[in-house]
Amino acid sequence: MFVQVLNGLAFGVLLLVLSSGLALIFGLRGVVNFAHGAIYMLAAYVALSISDRTSFWIALLTVPILLALAGLLIDRYGLRFLVGRTPLDMVLLTFGITFVVADVVQTVWGTEARTIDPPAVLAGTTDLGFATYPTYRLFVIAIGLLVCAGLMAWLKLSRTGLFVRASGDDRVTAGAMGVNVDRVSATVVALGFGLAGLAGVLAGPYLTLSPAMGTEILITTFIVVVVGGLGSIGGPMIAALLIGLVNALATVQAPTLAAYVPYLLMLVVLLLRPQGIAGRRTAL
Repeated sequence: MFVQVLNGLAFGVLLLVLSSGLALIFGLRGVVNFAHGAIYMLAAYVALSISDRTSFWIALLTVPILLALAGLLIDRYGLRFLVGRTPLDMVLLTFGITFVVADVVQTVWGTEARTIDPPAVLAGTTDLGFATYPTYRLFVIAIGLLVCAGLMAWLKLSRTGLFVRASGDDRVTAGAMGVNVDRVSATVVALGFGLAGLAGVLAGPYLTLSPAMGTEILITTFIVVVVGGLGSIGGPMIAALLIGLVNALATVQAPTLAAYVPYLLMLVVLLLRPQGIAGRRTAL
């Protein structure tokens, strides 16, 4: 049971990092980024190449930065023009990015399944007293929780975080008070892409790399954001851990139903609390 809880926590933390970026972009740009899964997939494959040529640690440091820079470019020449546009425009642009990334991945890395070897220090198992558990998964849990704790502290305690929350609540009022809303939004998009990049790197030694991995996790990530509350950060964090834990337990107790558990959880939450766990729709 404890091992399954840890498995759920590891997957939940991965969802937490990925969904935080998606929620940030929606909260500031109002754009549902359907390309988020593709960015996560691209990060995993780039990390594969960097790890093969240098080391996993260099990939862990550089890939999120590279994806954040890509996010700045995509925001500057794409996402910022979608503010106030129709949902169809958002779908066309973000799905277009998804198709481009998918073609690039299949052309450069092929379609066969791949894996990233974890660094030697994280390759074994750790004795927890009640069980032994893969050290790398413990590393994923620790890094994910630290990153998200830092993200919450940045949003709540820093001056820039105050601007982010103000812009998410009311763009017009924040702009009238002197906040450069467009610059703040661009920063948040870069951060969102960077978080997707980090999730992709962390997933490399944990999950199997394939051209379908982005689509598979994107659906679950959207469920996390909806359950947590659109435009919220804290809500999706809670929802990610909850879905990860429930899914891991269901895999053991009712494996034939495990694939449906996230959808059932979303249905229950939306019936009881339509705005999601976090409450206010636009709160950051």
